[in-house]
Amino acid sequence: MAAELRILTLPEAEVPAELKLRVAELQDLAWPGPPGPSADPVHDPALRPLSMLLLDGARVVAALDVLSKDLVHAGRTYAASGLSTVVTDPACRGLGHGRRLVAAARATARDGGADLGLFTCDRGLRGFYESAGWEPLPGAVLVGGTAEEPFPGDREGFDKVTMAAFFTAHAERHRADFPHSRIALHPGAIDKLW
Repeated sequence: MAAELRILTLPEAEVPAELKLRVAELQDLAWPGPPGPSADPVHDPALRPLSMLLLDGARVVAALDVLSKDLVHAGRTYAASGLSTVVTDPACRGLGHGRRLVAAARATARDGGADLGLFTCDRGLRGFYESAGWEPLPGAVLVGGTAEEPFPGDREGFDKVTMAAFFTAHAERHRADFPHSRIALHPGAIDKLW
């Protein structure tokens, strides 16, 4: 009988090495890169990466990271959080595990003090994220990278949708500033678009 599924939430730097390796293996399946695990952190520590792992015993079924930073948009400052490196074990897809983790990450961002949640996803995954409580921002483009070297979500070859959640009264009051806008997220050179 399988162990009960549980969510482990830790700062990225505190994730045990054996679990980091399992997550890296899932990420390599989803986004193949150079062979061999890297000792480098996946995310810029300045973004306060919080890793969330859905575990079945010691098996990583799904994983993601919540990244956070202050964002200035339309002259107002917001505490913003977003999802990054969302991945589910291919053998476990279609069972609701990814949705459960993405919904939990939304609650974690809200409960962690974010005014709003923002991230991009492939257009084909929009319905998946909507089913976990996120909403699309029509016409909005997240601009990642840095101010000097921007990395926009609408660059050629990308087919991205900006997803959002408005958690606080401050964010809700200014919701109309976000659709059909360019949002200068600028998370840096490591996490070009979280």
